[in-house]
Amino acid sequence: MDLKGIISIAGKAGLYKVAANGRNNVIVQSLDNNKKFPVFATDKISALEDISIYTYDEDMPLTKVYDKLAELEDYKKSISHKAPGVELRAKTEEFLPEFDEDRVFDGDLKKLFQWYNLLVDKAVIIKPEVSSKKETETVSVEEE
Repeated sequence: MDLKGIISIAGKAGLYKVAANGRNNVIVQSLDNNKKFPVFATDKISALEDISIYTYDEDMPLTKVYDKLAELEDYKKSISHKAPGVELRAKTEEFLPEFDEDRVFDGDLKKLFQWYNLLVDKAVIIKPEVSSKKETETVSVEEE
C-alpha cells in the first residue's frame, strides 16, 4: 500500500493527493470529488505516511495499521466512522489489540476508519495480487 502523496488538511474533511507544487503553495486534488485547489503554508498539512497510532510498545505507522485492517476486512470497507466510539474501539481491538486506549481518542478512531473506507473506495488500498502462476519455461524449438 502506497500512501505517498496523500495528505490530510486540518479543518477540511477528507483526504487529498498532492497534484503539483506552486510557487508559494501546493496544489492538491480531493479524493472525494477530484477538485483541485491551492493549499498555503499557513494550512496545517499532515502526510498519511507520517502519521502513527499510539500502542503500548511503540507507535505504529498508519500504513501498517491499514495493512492489518485490510487483511481483517479482506480489503473491503470496514465499520462506518459514524458508529459509536465503543464499537470503533472494539473493532480496533480486533486487528490492533496493543493500541493505547488512553492516548487514542474516539475522534482519532473516527478518522482512522473514515480514511480507510475512503482509501478502499478510491482503490488506494487493494488486495495484492497473488501470483499462483508458475514460471513458464521457454522451450526453444529447433528447426530441422
